Amino acid sequence: VCSSDLYKAMPNLIERITADPNVCHGKACIRGTRIMVSVVLDNLAAGLSVVDIVKEYPSLKPEDVQAAIAYGAELARERIVAVSRP
Repeated sequence: VCSSDLYKAMPNLIERITADPNVCHGKACIRGTRIMVSVVLDNLAAGLSVVDIVKEYPSLKPEDVQAAIAYGAELARERIVAVSRP
């Protein structure tokens, strides 16, 4: 998938993410839940599948996990995270 195709899909996905100062200290969460995007991404990084995550968090849909990935990808384009050098 080229980045322009992903970008076309992202507005709908990003609408699934909210940041409310009164919920989870303003951290990005999946809309209508208190499940932080970082928790979804941590689970993916730990090797859980989308199916596993949706089973663990029944209020989530597969599209919410996809939205979390899209949100993380957008952050990666905007900010450099320090990583170790080879």
